[in-house]
Amino acid sequence: MDLEGLKRSVQEIARTVTAVVEEKLGERSQMEEQVRGLVRQVEKTVADALNKRTGGAAGNAQMGTPAPVTLKFKKLPHFKGHLPTYQTEGASGLDVRACLDEPISLSPGERHLIPTGLSIEIPVGYEVQVRPRSGLAIKKGLSLVNTPGTVDADYRGEVKIILINLGQESFVIQDQERVAQLVVCPVIQAHIELVEELSDTSRGDGGFGSTGAN
Repeated sequence: MDLEGLKRSVQEIARTVTAVVEEKLGERSQMEEQVRGLVRQVEKTVADALNKRTGGAAGNAQMGTPAPVTLKFKKLPHFKGHLPTYQTEGASGLDVRACLDEPISLSPGERHLIPTGLSIEIPVGYEVQVRPRSGLAIKKGLSLVNTPGTVDADYRGEVKIILINLGQESFVIQDQERVAQLVVCPVIQAHIELVEELSDTSRGDGGFGSTGAN
């Protein structure tokens, strides 16, 4: 074979190899696009399922724009006054009021169950946490015994606030006084698995001050 023939053969081989490589790369690109499409479809299916379960809040939260969760309040026969409200635009908690026939005096160390006259329906996948109000806590020493309290999504009874006076003076709770705040929080229920051993960690069973104070 002369030099020109060899050159033509090499060029032909190069064109063949190039065509094969381009074909394979094209197949890979097509496959990657198919995989990406499948991933998008799965993500949409999961988001739709979460939206259906939580009333649309979960999917919007994943996009960085959480939607408000709808709380359904029912006024009980003895309710009077105002529904819980957010006091500022960026507030996390709804201020809830005492619903009393007469004032209640709390002596230092005393606790009392304060009615609100309301029951709540909470979307599945959420809870309402009942927390102290910071103003009453710092000024009067008023707190909640079980802070934060939890209102479960399947509870339909009256929401009541377990107030305790941790201050040094008696405090009188008036009707319609804002005594606590209600914060909506997502809930993850765990799958329970019984095992013989737990994985090891560098901490082990160290606790109750084992890391020191400073």
